[in-house]
Amino acid sequence: MNERGVQLPIVLMGVSGCGKSTIGVRLASELGMAFIEGDEFHSKAGRIKMASGRPLSDEDRMPWLDRLGETLALAPRSVVACSALRRTYRDRIRDWVPDAQFVYLKGDRRVVLKRTMSRSHDFMPVELLGSQYSVLEPPQPDEAAFTVAVGVGPDRVVRTILERLGHLGPGTIPQSPAVDS
Repeated sequence: MNERGVQLPIVLMGVSGCGKSTIGVRLASELGMAFIEGDEFHSKAGRIKMASGRPLSDEDRMPWLDRLGETLALAPRSVVACSALRRTYRDRIRDWVPDAQFVYLKGDRRVVLKRTMSRSHDFMPVELLGSQYSVLEPPQPDEAAFTVAVGVGPDRVVRTILERLGHLGPGTIPQSPAVDS
């Protein structure tokens, strides 16, 4: 348990450009936890496929999710940035870390597109953003997850997440997601 009482592994999820890495680094620092960049766990073949403008299939993603889940199981006091777009992907991570707390960083498509267009990413071209939105399955009420809107600055998003985590209590998992903040 850290100084804020949070001991759950935290998975920041959402489409590319929603701020998972930016928020993740700041949140991990605030919580005194490690930060894990999920993109670093993609295979070389997966990176090449995405860089060529082709989205990953479920078959492509499962080994990536297993590598990430295993790492998170070994370092549970971590914040991880991982798209986790579909329920099956989140369930795969939960196979490794059943108590993972998911935070869905939800952004307006136009805002996220603008962010994505203004940055460079080694293997995630802006053209793949549409495919991410098409497979996105927001967390359901039976998942340990809550949603935070990202249309505000990163500091406000981090504060909102910290407030929401503070309501969970040490080692607890919410039973249903709350509405956008």
